[in-house]
Amino acid sequence: MVKREATVEPEPHGHAVPWGWFLGWLAVGACAGAGLAALLSVGVVLLLLAAVAAGLLLWRSPRNAIVGLSAGLSVPLFYIAYLNRSGPGNVCRTVADGQTCTDEYAPVPFLAGGVVLFCAGFLIFLVLQHRRGIPLISRGRSRDRRMV
Repeated sequence: MVKREATVEPEPHGHAVPWGWFLGWLAVGACAGAGLAALLSVGVVLLLLAAVAAGLLLWRSPRNAIVGLSAGLSVPLFYIAYLNRSGPGNVCRTVADGQTCTDEYAPVPFLAGGVVLFCAGFLIFLVLQHRRGIPLISRGRSRDRRMV
């Protein structure tokens, strides 16, 4: 009599975590974008960190995951839109000592730019994954193992 037992094996190395590589590039893009936004203070350090991480990712990751970089550039734009959420114009807030006022930009251009960059990177990644025939969600391969 032959018994069959199903086992699950992990995918080959290159296809195991396409989303992990995409998120890695997204983090590099966010770091580079924040470095550009804060160039006069800590931006140089952030740009160096992004360059080192990009070098490591170029060395190890599949090439199609690099579109995560454009999606990552949207993160600083979303943050700038959030900071200017009360704008445009002069915005005053009450503090313990009285009142403080700042000029804020309109958040809509930053939000629109962030949405465009994020959606473009995300959709291009999905199209490239589909063209290569890689499943978007890795569930492992099942294989029958015969037991006697």
